This record gives sequence, structure tokens and C-alpha cells, in this order.
Amino acid sequence: MPVSKARQIAFDILLRVESQGAYASDLLHAELNAKIKSEDAALATELTMGVLRQKRLLDFLLDTYSRKRSATLDVEVAIALRLGLYQLRFLDRIPARAAVNESVELVKSARKRSATTLVNAVLRRAAENSQTPVASLIPGDLPQAEHLEILYSHPAWLIERWLKEFGEWRAIVLLEANNRAPETAGAFAFPQEREADIKTLELEGIRIAPGRWLRDAFHAAGGNISSSSVFRSGHMSVQDEASQIVPRLLNVDAGDSVLDVCAAPGGKTVTLARAAGPDALVVATDIHEHRLRDMRAQLERVNLKDVRLAGIDAARPLPFRQKFKRILVDAPCSGTGTLARNPEIRWRLKLDDLAEFHTRQVAMLGSALAQLEEGGRLVYSTCSLEFEENEAVVGKVLAKARGYRRVPRAEMEAAIAPHLAAAANAASLFDVTGAFRTFPPEQHTDGFFAVAIEKRA
Repeated sequence: MPVSKARQIAFDILLRVESQGAYASDLLHAELNAKIKSEDAALATELTMGVLRQKRLLDFLLDTYSRKRSATLDVEVAIALRLGLYQLRFLDRIPARAAVNESVELVKSARKRSATTLVNAVLRRAAENSQTPVASLIPGDLPQAEHLEILYSHPAWLIERWLKEFGEWRAIVLLEANNRAPETAGAFAFPQEREADIKTLELEGIRIAPGRWLRDAFHAAGGNISSSSVFRSGHMSVQDEASQIVPRLLNVDAGDSVLDVCAAPGGKTVTLARAAGPDALVVATDIHEHRLRDMRAQLERVNLKDVRLAGIDAARPLPFRQKFKRILVDAPCSGTGTLARNPEIRWRLKLDDLAEFHTRQVAMLGSALAQLEEGGRLVYSTCSLEFEENEAVVGKVLAKARGYRRVPRAEMEAAIAPHLAAAANAASLFDVTGAFRTFPPEQHTDGFFAVAIEKRA
């Protein structure tokens, strides 16, 4: 019995995520081309991302229904079991028989035939108990963080932090939000072509709705937007709405010189380059050459060929003689604001990593500030929810720097006001300290932090 296309794709991607440290979203983007049926693409995405989001819960169920602990299983067997358990527990439309049988076939095709009896027995037991509430299976004497770790499938150390930082209610709604598929958002490049582009997308099976925050943004459902003719033509880009707002905080005018530090994959660079115009100097850097190559392809797709790319370690002093009027430091970070979109991060991140990120972020911000011209503006941003990567970085750098000021909230609001949708409440995008901040369950975006800094003239 052959394994269905969707399940084989999901299995292969999960195996690469587990064994090679790959990212599921990148692999899905590469794998789900126009040759893959839309229904197979949808199921492959649901299975891949669902298993990654619910990994801790699925392993708890595996341990509950098996004499062998999940940690002792070959990775191929563990993935096949997780796929079967996910279908039994979360996908009502898939018959239990199909979920069980195809997981058995997956271990056969992975040359793990000796595990077929185990997989069959565990999944049949799980199928018989698929309606049993998970909460009733969790030992009642577990500490709160460990209980929530199983129930919401996040590492306990991160849950403990969020309980202290956000309080119980906000922490739990964040956990819930991270386990839901995020909306596919993006922006249209040419407002005058928007209606025609929407009609084309609808003919290709993609439904478009207005964005929540930005007037040029959209939300999409159905189909494969990255394979659409509108995407390939450069008339649109796929990007979370909070991510779209960050470069707007720089308030770039035509002709401004712009430096985009740590720029790949280039979504924010596109916004900056279009605002600066074709005659402006726009430089985008990244430490990884392969990411710069991908970025060049992205810029060519949207017909922005004059952006200068440079392979640079931004944690070191930057090699530019010129100062820049506008600088974006979208710093590499833990990514805890993107755990719905990049669920594998939650299983890779360790507490000690936050200190390492902090050190590099401080170095990057310090190096970038040295390139800012008098009267210029720099925006520091992350897609992290963590204090060490946000307020602590800005505070440490500005405590030693002289001649800089934090841009007040009113000025930051004014920078994005022309781009907001009519019903958007700009005030809700900023916290009491004046920082731009989004919280996934509240703004329904990725979690971003940003502050603007100006060099006094």
C-alpha cells in the first residue's frame, strides 16, 4: 500500500527538521510547487506544522500508550507515530484506519520494518482513546509549568518565564495562539493594480481579505500563494503585518541613504528601497552569502535591482566610510514572537541562548549607531518577546552612547499613520514605554518589538 503524497512530504520534512536542523516553512515552500495538488499541499502543511507545534503532547501520548519511551525510539519511528497520533487526536475528517495504516507504511518505507508491530499497536490503542481529554491523562501533582508544558506543548522553562512576565491568563492565551496556524499576510506593491491582482488570485483559488493594520496589506487563504502568477510577477509579497510595520517606523523619504543590517530574507528591504526611490543609496547586509543570494532573487522578483548587497558580520565595526540617514537593525534573535509560524524554534531554544543573543545584539546595535549621520534615525527591532533581547539591549547601548535619544511614541505613531488601515488603532501597537510591541493573541500578528533612536544634530 503506497503512502499518500501529503503524508510522505510531511514525514520527509519532519525528518529533515529533526535530523538536519532545517526549518519546516522553508522546506514546505520548496516542496509545495505547482505540481502538488492543493489538497495534498494543505494536508502536508497541516501535518508538518501540527506535529511540530504539538510535539511534546504527542510524545506524552506516545509514552502513555507504549511501553517504549519516545526518547528511545529511532527518529523515523517517532515521527511516524507523531504523525499518526496527530491525525487521531486533531484531524476529525481522517479515518482512524487511514491514520494507523499509513503510519505503518511510513516506517516500512523508512526501512524500519521491525517497528511496524509497535506502531500499529500504539496507534490502535490511541485510536480507542482518542476522545479521552488530554488533561485527564496528565498527573495531577505536576508543577504548573510542567502541566502546561504537556497541555500546550511548549518547554517548561519558557512557560515559567512567561507566567512571571505576562501573568497566567496572558501566558496561556499566548500558548494557545502559538498552537494555531497563523494567518498568511502580505502586501500589494501597486495599489492601482490591487483589484485586478485580487481577481487573478481568486481565479487561482486564493481568497483575499483586507489586512487588519495596514491599508496595502492583505490576508490570504486557500491555494499556494507563492506559486501564484501575481506573486511571481512581483506585484505582491508575503510578510506578517507587524513585520511590514517595522520599516515604516524609520519614516524614509525619497533620496534618503538607507542601511539595512541583517537584512535577509529582504521583506523589510523592499519597503525601505521603495520608499527611498531608485536614485537613493540603499545597502543591505547579511553575514550569510547563501541568504544574500536568495535575497537578490527576491529583489529581482519585485524589480528592485539597485539595492547594494554586502556580506558583513554586523556584530563587528561596519566597514562603511559613509554615514546613513536611516538604519534598520532587525537583529537575529530567539524568535519567540514567531512560534506559531516557526514551531521548531521552541524545541531548539535554550535559556542560555538568550544571553548569547543579547551579547551579539548589543554589538550590532552599537556598530550600527556608529554609522548614523547627525539628525538620522535608527530602528532596532526583533521578533522576540524576551526582555534580554529588547529593552535590555537598547538600555545597555544607550547608557554608554552620547548624543542619541529615544524617539517618542508620538513621532513613531506619526511615521506609520499614513500607512494604517482606516479602522486600525495605532495606540494599541505601542506599550507604556513608547516601544512598538505586538503580542500574537492580541494584535493577531507575530510578536515584534521595535524602538527608534535618533542622533542629535
